[in-house]
Amino acid sequence: MKPSSGKQEVIEEGENKFTVFLKSAPESGKANAELVKLLHKYFKTDVKIKSGLKSKKKIVEVGE
Repeated sequence: MKPSSGKQEVIEEGENKFTVFLKSAPESGKANAELVKLLHKYFKTDVKIKSGLKSKKKIVEVGE
């Protein structure tokens, strides 16, 4: 995850590994909320952050 990058983009880096660029700053959960919203739009299913709420590296659950 790359917060405060000025763009929104999801780039697949390999199997089950993505780099996500976000416009929001990592404060008050804004970047995490933007991440979930952007990944929901990208994968067209529910997305949940499983670990890494305060880290740039996160594990997310896609779908249920």
